[in-house]
Amino acid sequence: MSSEIDSSTLLSRASQLIDLARKAGADAADAVVVRSRSQSVSVRLGKVEGTESSESDDFALRVFVGKRVASVSANPGFDLAALAERAVAMAKVSPEDPFACLADEDKLAKSYPDLQLLDTTEVSSEQLREAALAAEAAALAVKGVTNSSGAGASSGMGGLVLVTSHGFEGSYMGSRFGRSVSVIAGEGTGMERDYDYDSRIYFADLDDPSEIGRRAGERTIKRINPRQVPTGKDVTVVFDPRVARGFVGHIAGAINGAAVARKTSFLRDKMGQQVLKAGLSITDDPLIVRGPSSRPFDGEGISGERLVMIEDGVLKHWFLSTSTGREIGMETNGRGVRGGTSVTPASTNLALEPGDISPEDLIRGVGNGFYITELIGQGVNMITGEYSRGATGFWIENGELTYPVSEVTIASNLKDMFMRVTPANDIDRKYGVAAPTLAIEGMTLAGR
Repeated sequence: MSSEIDSSTLLSRASQLIDLARKAGADAADAVVVRSRSQSVSVRLGKVEGTESSESDDFALRVFVGKRVASVSANPGFDLAALAERAVAMAKVSPEDPFACLADEDKLAKSYPDLQLLDTTEVSSEQLREAALAAEAAALAVKGVTNSSGAGASSGMGGLVLVTSHGFEGSYMGSRFGRSVSVIAGEGTGMERDYDYDSRIYFADLDDPSEIGRRAGERTIKRINPRQVPTGKDVTVVFDPRVARGFVGHIAGAINGAAVARKTSFLRDKMGQQVLKAGLSITDDPLIVRGPSSRPFDGEGISGERLVMIEDGVLKHWFLSTSTGREIGMETNGRGVRGGTSVTPASTNLALEPGDISPEDLIRGVGNGFYITELIGQGVNMITGEYSRGATGFWIENGELTYPVSEVTIASNLKDMFMRVTPANDIDRKYGVAAPTLAIEGMTLAGR
């Protein structure tokens, strides 16, 4: 394990790549190594269906020759000099990119905190197998569950090594452990499926597999014998937290600087304006200790800081990398992510901050409406904001969840939905995108 955590060899090879790229004619360069180690076990009906184990150290070199840029990638064992020469040769014949560049030197992290992202607990394949079997057995033990779609457990770690030609050198590692199960209730055409899971940075923080299985089984049997509901307008829908996280993801996509630069965001001209219901805020913080998407520095060597992306409903920031920021006349805010050979902006620990009402009281206040536990399809247009998706869940009647509902489509426009959303106080921050239960008024529901 210690050899896998020690990044000194990778840092040395990345530094050599930079030196060789400069000797080959690059004006500037950066080298990144993405390290990954993972293992997983999947089971179904008490038998192991598959085991997987993988290890990789993926190198990428990006070089700049004037305003021209090129990137190449390779696996361990490659010839350093040949890779550097190839990258420079590619850059010399590439078209000019006026925005491609390294981060400004004065913005590079001189030091960065230990965010406690790595748990060195070694989990054996046998432990993974036992956890997956226990989760499935607990789910199958729930009365009404008739079959299993499978269960799984996984462990892994990964990290980033980054070296730039203008002085940055750093690395970090993080771990991730997970458990999941999916089961079926009912028979024939009346079968229903649901699932539950947990994912954590520290192994000891994982939910017990039997608890995960029990929750999956109970969620599934509640969906048996669903009904359709009449078509209606001006319906209040309530998003279960795990569905609400996807809704917050749409907000993140709309305020991503890359989408603004491409003019593919319906919020591209809304900076400084109200885009979310007054009183609501969206935060993004890369420096949360043990945070699920924390990082001490971004893919360009910049330490980000906590930002209130939307404050009291008003848009304050885009997610920006250096090149994306320059394209729209702004500066990076440390949200650059290495996607192989490129750098693009993205969120870190993103949260729609909670309200002050319990989810039970939120549902009670709805009176009659639709509580959504799962969304189907990809009917979201990020250019116009048009939103139309299939949904399943439960009908709310007199402020209580009653019978299960399926074969329903909900529709509106995200711009309107953002202005009509009310959050509960039950946020769970163990995922990279966090959201409480959300009620959204004024949606169209297409049923029978």
